[in-house]
Amino acid sequence: MNSNITEEAVLLKMFAAILEGLEMGLLLSMMIGPVFFALVTTSMDHGFKQSAILAFGVFLSDLVYVVVTYFGVQALTFIPNVEQYLGFFGGLILISIGIRFFRKKITDLPKETPSSLANQGKALMQGFGINGINPFVMLFWLSIASMVSIKSNWGIADRAFFYAALLFTVFGFDLAKAFLAEKLAHLMSLKVRKALQVFAGLMICFFGLRMLWNTLHTIL
Repeated sequence: MNSNITEEAVLLKMFAAILEGLEMGLLLSMMIGPVFFALVTTSMDHGFKQSAILAFGVFLSDLVYVVVTYFGVQALTFIPNVEQYLGFFGGLILISIGIRFFRKKITDLPKETPSSLANQGKALMQGFGINGINPFVMLFWLSIASMVSIKSNWGIADRAFFYAALLFTVFGFDLAKAFLAEKLAHLMSLKVRKALQVFAGLMICFFGLRMLWNTLHTIL
């Protein structure tokens, strides 16, 4: 009798952890940032496969942050000016990526990029880089790690299920965005796609400039 109650309590606790991870992943997926515009424009220009690889790069970047924050990246906050360095570096990289986006030529129709290790590696590193160099992503995962750490009733399995639900929810929504962008690309004229490309580049530059401004604001 007691063992059954214990098993039910364990299952309920695990289910609650998964549900909380799904909710957090849904919230994160609804946020529009540089990754969103990179996914959409890559899918429209090169097809779903290339964008899916980019999304996997984002997933790997998030996974690295999860591992690092969970096992003690809080110690980085004691390094003098580390957030300022990350902010300036990340902002400049985002601006350079944004400039490349709105200067890039648009083809008449979106086409699949030839499946080669070079193209796949480029898309993977682009996704990993756009997400990885953003210090606010690190701060987000730091806040998640802090939230998880205060849940004293969560075991290793509960935390693993929470993070898995969160990560795969975000990854799934990224794939859905890429898939829809590819389908909608065939319905758009060259001028509309060019306008979206320019808008995406400008938005990525905006996030980079905002990152620089916020970093400078923390110093002043």
